Amino acid sequence: MTGIPVVLDVDTGLDDSLALLLAARSPALNLLGVTCVTGNVTVDKVVDNTLKVLAVAGRGDVPVAIGRDKPLLEKVVSAAYVHGEDGLGGLNATLSNPERDPEPTHAVDFLANLLATASEPVTLVPLGPLTNIAVLLRERPEAVAGIHRIVLMGGAVGSGNASAVGEFNIRQDPEAAEIVLTSGLDVTLYTWDVFTQVTFAATEVAGMMGSDSPSAQLAGRLMDFMLRNHDRTETSIGDAGAVASVIEPEGLETRQWPMRVELTGTWTRGMTVADQRPGTWVHKESAWQPPMGNLVSVSTAVDVERFRTLFRQAVEHPADRN
Repeated sequence: MTGIPVVLDVDTGLDDSLALLLAARSPALNLLGVTCVTGNVTVDKVVDNTLKVLAVAGRGDVPVAIGRDKPLLEKVVSAAYVHGEDGLGGLNATLSNPERDPEPTHAVDFLANLLATASEPVTLVPLGPLTNIAVLLRERPEAVAGIHRIVLMGGAVGSGNASAVGEFNIRQDPEAAEIVLTSGLDVTLYTWDVFTQVTFAATEVAGMMGSDSPSAQLAGRLMDFMLRNHDRTETSIGDAGAVASVIEPEGLETRQWPMRVELTGTWTRGMTVADQRPGTWVHKESAWQPPMGNLVSVSTAVDVERFRTLFRQAVEHPADRN
């Protein structure tokens, strides 16, 4: 199987499920595995959701590994009010039980072993709190050689969603995010600023639910819950946009900025602080804030129609992967 080798790290939820469907069905990607972390719901629910979604996508062959059940320091805060108690808007019980069990090894060891044996460097696509990835970088540093780049959903330059300035994935484990952003690796953030922009209208969602494709049907049902839960007429594909940006990076505009994670502060813990000043100015004006010492790619705009088309084609008309 050809395609960009990727591993998704998820906290499956609704939009993680959309991302899994896209990654599993796109002929542009070679999905080598999926690792799970506590985030939207607890990791046991994440694993069950992930296995079931992959089965619907016809990719029950993809290995799934169980990761961290709590952040490095922060308390766990559930997002069940967004995703439902099961993480899938009540749809988990309607999906068939998968035939495959999760891997016997912990997600961090699974990732380290996969990265050491892959035929070419792998793109990691974390779509939840960055706990698994941070532990991998700290405890299995030899694995870094096998990482091509990291494309993560997280952070915000403008307003947040979990707090005034904090995006949920980063706010759930700020210490882990700081480790990843300062790792020196090639890191791209698909931020909350663009997360909400790639949307489908209620009529389009209804069309997906009526599709002959099981993947499109599930995508439609997931988005239908999102519409009803938030009383909206259109809804975002969320995390699936980060996957789309791996498939077609030309659809995402980014800027290279120093960025660090605020680890203290009543109102700002978990904030991703982008230093947008010219580099020469940063070094002149460093009395209060020394240079951040890193550079990451931060999304600033997204080609909405490009990603909408990519997503719909993948779930409705998947190419022959054999």
